[in-house]
Amino acid sequence: MAPLIHRKVSKKKQDDTQAEEKSVSEATALSPRLIYEVIRREGEEELARSKRSLIWSGVAAGVMISLSVLGEAIFRTYLPDTEYRFLIENLGYSLGFLAVIMGRMQLFTENTITTVLPIMRARSWVSFYSMMRLWGIVLSANVIGAFAAAMLFMWTPAISPDIVPAILELSEHATGLGTYESFWRAIPAGVIVALIVWMLPQADETSFFLILVFTWLIAAGDFAHIVAGSVEMAVMILVGELGLGTAVFGFFIPVLVGNIVGGTIIFTLVAWGQVRDEVEEEN
Repeated sequence: MAPLIHRKVSKKKQDDTQAEEKSVSEATALSPRLIYEVIRREGEEELARSKRSLIWSGVAAGVMISLSVLGEAIFRTYLPDTEYRFLIENLGYSLGFLAVIMGRMQLFTENTITTVLPIMRARSWVSFYSMMRLWGIVLSANVIGAFAAAMLFMWTPAISPDIVPAILELSEHATGLGTYESFWRAIPAGVIVALIVWMLPQADETSFFLILVFTWLIAAGDFAHIVAGSVEMAVMILVGELGLGTAVFGFFIPVLVGNIVGGTIIFTLVAWGQVRDEVEEEN
């Protein structure tokens, strides 16, 4: 009888230990190496996707990111003109990013980290070419989607006439910063989007608030994002307030380069630096 009781006690202790280990494992934060590995595998999956899938996903992201401009314009139109309205209306900017990121659509600025990490490990021209191919496809598709959304805003009665002036005001401000300022304003936005991607593997049920807060920061900080900004650029082109040359060289290229510098050269290289030794030891 005693040995039986002893076995039951031992089994209970073993079960308790396993339960404790599971609880500790679930509560323990992911290490930087594990976060890197999650994002790297996601990047490899993206690089392996077909051209057609990338195009349609990119177009969808370009259309959906217009919710950022629309949401901010709605808040600006209907909120009372107070000192703190600026901080509240910028919550509308998060709507497009929530739709795109949680909907798993292809957004160019996410790829400045997701598809770069596999290259840091492979270090081959084939991998670099695959990354540049994906960047070109996704960015082009994002811009097409942004122009489609801008056409809907400006050329159809889909949007209330009460909201249109706010859309024009936001678009004029975003595209009127000038080449030099646009470039520097785009760097923090690139860093913030890359940071969101880095934090998402551990966010789980808090991912909604993570995206909400940090994309609000992009708007509140008056930073420049190439895809959301492309909607505003398209609006100004369609209404004849912005020439194509000024749009491309005075806004699009400076913001694009700034986002790449922030997302890839600054954040991704720093992220790679903290896991490089561990990753190379495994190879």
